[in-house]
Amino acid sequence: MNQARNKSSSDGETKRESSFVNKFFKGSKLRSSKVESKKEGCDLETADFQAWDKTQQSAALDTAIPLALEMELGSGMVKNEQFLQKLGRKAVDKCLDLNNCRLTTADVRELVALLPFLPDLEKLDISWNDFVGGTLPSIMPQMHLVSKLKILRLGSCRLTTDDVRALGDALKAIPELEELNLSWNSKVGGTLPLILQAVQEGSKMQTLELVDCALTSEDGTFVGQLLPMLKSLEVLDLSINRNIGGSLKSIAQGLKSTSNLKVLKLHSCGLSQNSVQLLDAAFSYMSELRKLDLSCNKELGGGFEDSAAQLAKLEHLEALDLHQCSLMAADVVSLTQVIPLLSSLQELDLSANKKVGTASEHLLSRLRFLPALKSLLINNCASECETFAALAEASIHLPALEIVNLSWNKCVGGNLKLLLETLKLSTSLQVLRLSSCSLVTEDVALLASAIQAGHLAQLRELDLSYNDNICGAGWTVFCRHVWLLKDLATLDIGLRQPTFRDCGQWFRHLLCAVTKLPEITEIGMKRWILPASQEEEVEGFEQGHGNSIHFDHGGFQSADFPNLN
Repeated sequence: MNQARNKSSSDGETKRESSFVNKFFKGSKLRSSKVESKKEGCDLETADFQAWDKTQQSAALDTAIPLALEMELGSGMVKNEQFLQKLGRKAVDKCLDLNNCRLTTADVRELVALLPFLPDLEKLDISWNDFVGGTLPSIMPQMHLVSKLKILRLGSCRLTTDDVRALGDALKAIPELEELNLSWNSKVGGTLPLILQAVQEGSKMQTLELVDCALTSEDGTFVGQLLPMLKSLEVLDLSINRNIGGSLKSIAQGLKSTSNLKVLKLHSCGLSQNSVQLLDAAFSYMSELRKLDLSCNKELGGGFEDSAAQLAKLEHLEALDLHQCSLMAADVVSLTQVIPLLSSLQELDLSANKKVGTASEHLLSRLRFLPALKSLLINNCASECETFAALAEASIHLPALEIVNLSWNKCVGGNLKLLLETLKLSTSLQVLRLSSCSLVTEDVALLASAIQAGHLAQLRELDLSYNDNICGAGWTVFCRHVWLLKDLATLDIGLRQPTFRDCGQWFRHLLCAVTKLPEITEIGMKRWILPASQEEEVEGFEQGHGNSIHFDHGGFQSADFPNLN
């Protein structure tokens, strides 16, 4: 009977160990082993031990195998927890996120040893760990142990050519892969076929990110040939690969087979005027597209003049980014016919296109037909007064606006009153950027009046920097009312180089306001000069205030500028 009690006690310990293991390995086959162990334990308690025959002894021996396996897996899980604790991370079911953990070569060896204990792993992220480079030949041969993997992120790992080869071989062992991110690894360029050679028709890949991988024109041609095999692809990001513009014909042809694509990013890819025509021919096959980013392709200007008709067929498009594309007046005329037809559009970025300012009056006036628009960025477009007036009138019909950036458009100065009705009606605006707009005292007084009336209640970020024409009285009026913006987190009133000015009495009003702003974390005050007494006051305020607030003023004091009047 003592033997029976010892066996029962041993069974109880095994059951507790099984529960611990199953807690972290959900969905594994350990549950069946646990049930078998429990059943065998019950049989042993009720059996006649003196009448055991050889068959029963053999069954007991067989039961010991899964129990030993559970013990081994439990030990592996403890090591896994210890490993994650050392890196400041927590165990999450089916997910191992070691992004930016400063992994060492020794850490990678530990990771390899743990893979056998992670059979249900679906996400592995080891991005932004420089020392991962050169270690993939030791990791990748073990990838068959995590064959259920769906997400693999290796961004900015300094991958070597040997890593690339090892990765190409390993992808054959993870057929369930849905997301692959190799961004910011320059050695991927010129070797992309080695990595993706195993991709076959019917691949489950949904996201492919290859940002800044130094892809060659040949890589671009390979991508075009690969796309027809990726029927499930939803996100394709080839940004900052300046050499693939020459192979866009192949890429555009491949895009015609990606009917499920939702995000296409070709930011800074060396696109030309001809590229617009090639892409336009593919747009009619991409009816599910939600986000299109063609920004920072400076040779694109002029390409939309005769090649934007198919863009209107992207009826689900929510974000269109054309900033810094050297758009010309003819492009704007063409886009004026197309953009108002994109009824689902929520984000529009036309910024840093200086020739837009003189030709966009009709385009901006027709934005009223985009009631879902949430973000409008037209900063640094050299807008003229007529253009700004057209925008102001259209903005009244955009109740969903959350982000508006008009910075670096000098025509706003002295004319902010044109936006007054929008400021009154807006109930969603969270970000308002008016940097370097030549604002005058009247403009900030108007803004203060709108704030006092209870408008802009949702504002979280306000940028009034580089508006050096506002006098001290204007800042005083503004600072007396800014405390009413209870959600405000960031405020910037810094001056432009090489201007330096003394803070006036308004600064005390600002300090008083900050004490009433529960969300504020950043006050931009570059090149404003603080008296020594106020410098000490700011330091004490930063240390004593409940929130973590940073006054970015550069530490300039009156003593540093003895000749400043």
